[in-house]
Amino acid sequence: MHVDIQLPLGRTTAIQRLRAQGFCVLTPSAVETLTGQPIEHFDDMLPYWDDLAADQHLKDGGHYRYRRHGCFIQSLDPPQLEAVPHRMHWQPTTYNALHGGMERWFEPLATGLVLLPAWSALLFDLGALFAKVRAPADGRWYIEAHPFRIDTEGGVGRPTPEGAHRDGVDFVAVVFVGREGVRGGETRIFEADGPDGVRFTLHEPWTALLLDDERVIHESTPILPDDANAPGWRDTLVLTYRAGGFQSPGEAATTI
Repeated sequence: MHVDIQLPLGRTTAIQRLRAQGFCVLTPSAVETLTGQPIEHFDDMLPYWDDLAADQHLKDGGHYRYRRHGCFIQSLDPPQLEAVPHRMHWQPTTYNALHGGMERWFEPLATGLVLLPAWSALLFDLGALFAKVRAPADGRWYIEAHPFRIDTEGGVGRPTPEGAHRDGVDFVAVVFVGREGVRGGETRIFEADGPDGVRFTLHEPWTALLLDDERVIHESTPILPDDANAPGWRDTLVLTYRAGGFQSPGEAATTI
């Protein structure tokens, strides 16, 4: 597997890399080009990461994760992005052995965040890009949005306590928002059906890691504080795109 994280990617190159290797990394300038939004518009989102709610569902007993959750339906033709009423987040144990099979309710996304132009542009334009790789049969993506903060107040923070995994969707975007006073948090991507993998660390805000969830598994390593007496955290926005509907307890837990 091969990764070039220093090269700004255009839409065509990103599609080619997703098709060839199952993932790619968009630099902030590539995100600007994709969405037509300058980076300073994305910076308008930053205050909302200071207002995330504690994750009450961590089964490892930790208190290091803060998040909110929202769901959207994207119609590709005609183009439309619609927020849906607040709902649970659910995954089968097939994909999440630690937290699967649970109806997890999180605090909803802040209204002000969802109304920002950069927010809707990011969700919609990523969905349009993913549709060029593998389009949903009915022309709709079912999107779940998860802003995360992982902190080191307890000494260690775990971005992916479930370990290397797939999400049970079609595509995943991990948008790096920022980090402060921490080390670790290395991104690792592996072939779902092979031995190869890559590892790198995201450092530049508004870099976007795009994953074909059918083809690769992913994880982020724990973070540790640079200074045990100072706060430290790592912020991301995780967006998942799924054809056919949101994951729910009533559907068969089959592997994609």
